[in-house]
Amino acid sequence: MTRAVARIDPDARLPEVARKLAAVEAGALAVGTTEAIVGMVSERDVTRAYGREGGGADEIRADDIASKDLIWCPPDCAAADAARIMAEHGVRHLLVGHGDRHDLAGIVSARDLIEALIA
Repeated sequence: MTRAVARIDPDARLPEVARKLAAVEAGALAVGTTEAIVGMVSERDVTRAYGREGGGADEIRADDIASKDLIWCPPDCAAADAARIMAEHGVRHLLVGHGDRHDLAGIVSARDLIEALIA
């Protein structure tokens, strides 16, 4: 799990989202504030949005392309359980914490799980 989850404001425009993903070397960003996570935006979301919109990318907000169906697991979730949850929901990033309280403790990526299996 990565504890320091990079976040971006829901109103951030697509170029800013792309720059932040590159700057923090992350595959996804939490969309929201410290009070509430309202979505997740991934590299794939950004690529699709640029492909669809072309020159209109400056008008697209993070909130416009973010996945809103957030999938959470508890902080004590085992790696195998996290992998099962990700597979069941077809996601590559899993929020760790308590979604009902917006208590974000970290994020688990498919890459994190692979690295745990190798270790």
